[in-house]
Amino acid sequence: MGVRAWAPRQWLVAAVVAVIAAAVVGVPTGVVPSPLYARMTPVLWWNYPVWIVSSVLMGLLAATYAAGPGRARKGAGAREGAGAREASGADPARTGPRGARAIAAGALSVFAVGCPVCNQLVVLALGTSGAMSYWAPAQPVLAVASVALLAHALVGRLRTADACPVPAGPAPAPPPAADAADGTADGGTDTPGAAGTTTTMSSH
Repeated sequence: MGVRAWAPRQWLVAAVVAVIAAAVVGVPTGVVPSPLYARMTPVLWWNYPVWIVSSVLMGLLAATYAAGPGRARKGAGAREGAGAREASGADPARTGPRGARAIAAGALSVFAVGCPVCNQLVVLALGTSGAMSYWAPAQPVLAVASVALLAHALVGRLRTADACPVPAGPAPAPPPAADAADGTADGGTDTPGAAGTTTTMSSH
């Protein structure tokens, strides 16, 4: 299912998650100026497109897990049995690795656009000079890896969204029609017997 077939609810989820992701990535790294964090090195020109693209991809990926009206109907039909999913080659468990890759990609985007000497782990491992000499040149590679992982996870979700829809909710329990029918049948059986007994007692 392509994004052109998405419901308005899915686009809303994509927009909200993209804004949240932009804040989560941009504020702690100093890409978005705020009084909460003072960046020790200037923001590079490529930090902005990586930050924006990563946030948009996170929003689109989150929207694939929000069931639209059409997918809700398909989700109800998919609950009838696992045989149809196995026949189509889709496995709900496969969404797990994609989710893990998305989380890893989000973490990479934070490391990619962050200040190289503000990362305490990097400074402890390499020192301030090592962070600028070795970590800073590696950040563009991390940025490319982050965007690639997010794009791969999004494409995978779009390909399997129809075969593995998000369930719309638990299936309703069937009404106890069989029990009511049995009770009616039992009552019908007892009535003639009772009538027969009454007739016999009257004859005596």
